[in-house]
Amino acid sequence: MGTSERPRRITMTPAAQRVLEAAARLFYERGIHAVGVDLIATEAGVTKKTLYDRFGSKEQIVVEYLADRDERWRTFLTQHLAAAQPTPAARVLAVFDASRAWSAKNSPKGCSMVNAHAEISDPSHPAHPIITGQKQWMLALFTDLARDITPDGAGRLGQTLLLLHEGALVAHGLNVFADPISHAREQAQALLAAIGDSAAKR
Repeated sequence: MGTSERPRRITMTPAAQRVLEAAARLFYERGIHAVGVDLIATEAGVTKKTLYDRFGSKEQIVVEYLADRDERWRTFLTQHLAAAQPTPAARVLAVFDASRAWSAKNSPKGCSMVNAHAEISDPSHPAHPIITGQKQWMLALFTDLARDITPDGAGRLGQTLLLLHEGALVAHGLNVFADPISHAREQAQALLAAIGDSAAKR
């Protein structure tokens, strides 16, 4: 499977939803490789047969887990952007605000995609396109937002903003220092202000 292809998804039944909820909690708390289907089935209150009937494999459960988190994050971020002030800088900073709010509620151990990539680095794994796809989407989003600030330098600025954002997510997960996402937001704000000042002097 190429990295641009989206993996197959399943139709969720009530039993499948219970499996997904249990797996999502266990995968995030303990790691994907550390959690077996026996534990997932027990936590979900279903038999292993039901689990395999619904998903077919553990790999498919991983796909559904990551795809669900990805979809919820994109919806959450889109709502934050819709509510942000319409200025280009405010919209960039709204991404960091959304990440801070999301991480406080959903990601105390860091970004689920970054964590998953530490265990799933093989591009042939069906979940791999979800992991890389989210980060490619974030780069495209930052680049689009940067285009309203510096049309000629949008690509470079988009990459810089992504580095600030992703570095903050990793630091948050590692608990290296307090509130790294706010610190990254401050650095992004200073960078955007410097770009604005430079443009005004031309």
